[in-house]
Amino acid sequence: MRNSHPTAPPATHKRTKGEPNVKGIAARAAMWSARHRTLAILGWIAFVVGVTILSGQLGTHEATNADQGHGDSGKADRIVEQAGFPEQPAGEMVIVQNRAGTDRAAAIADLTKQLKNTADVTGVQPAIESPDKRSSLVTFSIAGDSETAKDRVAPALDTVAKVQAAHTDFYIAEGGDASGDKLIGDDLDKGLSRLGMLSIPVTLGILLVAFGAVVSALLPVALAITAVVAAIGLLAAASRLAPTVDTTMHVMLLVGLAVGVDYCLFYIKRERDERRAGADAHRALVVAAQTSGRSIWVSGLTVIVAMAGMFLTFDTTFVSFAVGTILVVATAVLGSLTVLPAMLAALGDKVDAVKIPGLYRRRSDGRAWNAFLGVVLAKPLISALVAVGALAVIASPVLDLRTKAESIEDLPPNAAIVQAFKAVDAAFPSKTSPAEVVVEASTVKSAAFNGQLGAFKKAVSQSQGKLTGPVEVRINPAGTVAIVSVGLVGDDALSSLRENVVPATFGTVDGATALVTGERAGDADFNARLDASLPWVFGFVLGLAFLLLLVSFRSVVVAITGVVLNLLSVAAAYGMLVYVFQYGHFEKQLQFQATDGITNWMPLFLFIILFGLSMDYHVFVLSRIREGYDRGLSTRDAVREGIGRTAGVITSAAVVMVAVFALFATLPLASTKQLGIGLAAAVLLDATIIRAVLLPAVMALLGEKNWWLPRWLGWLPQIAHAPAPQPAPERSSRELITTS
Repeated sequence: MRNSHPTAPPATHKRTKGEPNVKGIAARAAMWSARHRTLAILGWIAFVVGVTILSGQLGTHEATNADQGHGDSGKADRIVEQAGFPEQPAGEMVIVQNRAGTDRAAAIADLTKQLKNTADVTGVQPAIESPDKRSSLVTFSIAGDSETAKDRVAPALDTVAKVQAAHTDFYIAEGGDASGDKLIGDDLDKGLSRLGMLSIPVTLGILLVAFGAVVSALLPVALAITAVVAAIGLLAAASRLAPTVDTTMHVMLLVGLAVGVDYCLFYIKRERDERRAGADAHRALVVAAQTSGRSIWVSGLTVIVAMAGMFLTFDTTFVSFAVGTILVVATAVLGSLTVLPAMLAALGDKVDAVKIPGLYRRRSDGRAWNAFLGVVLAKPLISALVAVGALAVIASPVLDLRTKAESIEDLPPNAAIVQAFKAVDAAFPSKTSPAEVVVEASTVKSAAFNGQLGAFKKAVSQSQGKLTGPVEVRINPAGTVAIVSVGLVGDDALSSLRENVVPATFGTVDGATALVTGERAGDADFNARLDASLPWVFGFVLGLAFLLLLVSFRSVVVAITGVVLNLLSVAAAYGMLVYVFQYGHFEKQLQFQATDGITNWMPLFLFIILFGLSMDYHVFVLSRIREGYDRGLSTRDAVREGIGRTAGVITSAAVVMVAVFALFATLPLASTKQLGIGLAAAVLLDATIIRAVLLPAVMALLGEKNWWLPRWLGWLPQIAHAPAPQPAPERSSRELITTS
């Protein structure tokens, strides 16, 4: 005899015009859409087309470099942006380095002459020599708009290649903004386009295997794609409040495909299961709306809460990701609760049309999953210990987790442009990523400024190699802002510049503001911003996820175990990242070079995305378990039924996610490889070890304690998880479902 527990009150809903007995936003929306299917379907199409056209008219506001800055570097970037500096053309560099020859003069003369005669090349400068006398550097610019310079850099690259072929005793290679955009940016753009093209057919192929019918496989893909398209349209309006970054749309595709397909899978699967269990078409849709529809609503809200945690970083990129992912999840929820039931109502039994021989099964008994669950539930303590042990081993490398800023090391190590940048950086550190001291004053053409500039140059020469020249100065037309560039060598060079050299020189100019920016300064300020926001983001996401589970399932224990299990999957994903990308396993297969840390934004981003997607599964599984418990099953039997009946569809959804996420590992950047491997590994572990072993084992061990709720929380709303009782047979003048 199980302990008493709160259940939903008996259904006492009003019925109008023959509508089935339903309660709740999700179910009522589904029933309205089913009865007005033509309006719902055409309305969804009009919505998608309308916001797409509107976005084309409005345009999307892109974030600038100044928008993305933090701390002193962000302030300096904003000063420069407003100072009216003339636009700089895209700069390029060619290094000429000894291999066997010693006299570089002939090679440099040939290179300089040919570059001056090359189309779109301007401003060729005399060669400078490195301190070790082994390298020379020739700099020049690509004429025209720097944003489109990659389209005009090919002749320069051809010239450099020709000079290299004529002077094989030297290493001659080009690097710069335009060549980097062309050689790496184009590869990345092609990879992202390929990912977008492949993710849809891969998803469709997996769904064809899962459903065994073409129509039911097409529905989730169609809904996910239209949800992504509509959300991208809405992003144009949202970018007025939060400027977007260019990678946001790719993240939206990633998340939109994941949740859109998930929601449809669970909805269609429940409707088909009820139909095959003997329910008529009306009743099957009602049950799916009241169970899976409600789970979609709660799950979508949970995912949105997780994504909203990114707002607390106050970082333009993360805020853009938050806006984009929230829009795509909300749009997927809206489509799942409106147009999907309308489509199911219109199709009726035709949802199984165009069956695939050998794949379509009228009814799946889940024999393999039930047998496996039987083993887990027979020995829950041993199963839990084995699962926790396995996760602990996988997660153990997380103790060695280190982070680093994105750099040249994150690019494909064998790429010619990467090798050129590394050679230039080693010989001329002031040329690849110099620090920039931005000085703002009433005038920077005064004797006081010039005196401190001389003191600055002297400090650079006396810095024991931490700072290196040449020191270069640019002044805006108004003469109020100067940019002083200097090279940084060593880990503590930036702190020495900021804390000692700048305050002692430019910091003494009356009324002047002197701030340090540049790549390394920006990375340091970004890391400081992330470190400050981490506790707030983690606390917000974990706290609100706990509250949502508590309200949805009226159980403190279920809320705690849900949060803990999802944290375990995140920890395991972190461990996998360290094992692969820090320790250097699978370098050859994944085509990357191991470094001493994971990309600095990756842990926080993975936590938010993984926590949201893991809670997505968790809500669906727990809803089915609670449904059985509310019908009178024991906790163990409810766990067996709930997980057994959802295991197949969760596996299908997980396979879709793993396949799509794994495609990111084919992109050229180490950060995208980390993203793909981290997401794929976490979803795989979440759908197997956690959902199939640890969750049922823990719930079986806890028994009735799973549903404990303190008396002082008895005011929480009671939410029905089981479908409402079937009403007496009644037909309206208009059929809810089309039957074949």
